[in-house]
Amino acid sequence: MSAGSPHLIGWSGDAVADSVLAVIDADTAVIELSVWGGWDRRRSVQARTVLDKCLAEHPTGVIVDLHRLRDPHAVSAPLWLTACAQGAALQPPVAVAVCVPANAPVARRLRRLGARDWLVLYATVAQARAALAGRNALPDRLHLALPPDPAAAVQARSLVTDACTGWGLGHLCERARLVISELVVNAAEHAGTDIEVVVSSRGSGPAAALHLAVYDGDLVLPRVCDPVPGPLGPSLVDRGLGLRIVGSAASAWGALPARGGKLVWAIIRSRPEAPS
Repeated sequence: MSAGSPHLIGWSGDAVADSVLAVIDADTAVIELSVWGGWDRRRSVQARTVLDKCLAEHPTGVIVDLHRLRDPHAVSAPLWLTACAQGAALQPPVAVAVCVPANAPVARRLRRLGARDWLVLYATVAQARAALAGRNALPDRLHLALPPDPAAAVQARSLVTDACTGWGLGHLCERARLVISELVVNAAEHAGTDIEVVVSSRGSGPAAALHLAVYDGDLVLPRVCDPVPGPLGPSLVDRGLGLRIVGSAASAWGALPARGGKLVWAIIRSRPEAPS
């Protein structure tokens, strides 16, 4: 899978001084997004793409750090308002906190646009972290620590079964067990570090979904192998099938850096019934 994959989040530029970076905190499930360099068309596309990926992961919150952004005409302001509205529309809502100096052009324009009524601006990232830490955690959230052993997938599947049974999501159980098994096996085989599995429910009623997350200590984001020609038609090389199974069974999936490693996530939703 190329660096531009729609499933992966990482550096969007060649250097720290000219990039968009998103990192998730494994303990709080809060994503911190930092924008570096001057605001132009390219940076706008990068930021929109990374923001979309962050919200697709459905974290507990997103902190947008604009301290290193150069935007003298505050052209980027509407994007941060849009991100806040998109987060608020999710179920459960995702808080979006924007960190920017009070006298920066972006802050002044956001205030003129009325952002103070529904978008909280923070002077520092530390203030935003403290504010989001005070929010209620997801009520339906299960954790499991596992060794770097492919056999640990058995325990992960049991956790998913318990979650689906307890939360009334039995109709998602089969696909969720398949996906969590593949994610844990991949982490055990490729990362070789301790693994943390987090299972949580998102939404309610017919729109209820199951969110699966697997953390490991390897910084390298996963790679899906492309099919290669064979005598009997296209085939796969030895590795890469697991994430193809995840992509087929999950409603959405992705990966992003975490402090000290990475997170691979998947969302399992009900699929519309085929017309008879």
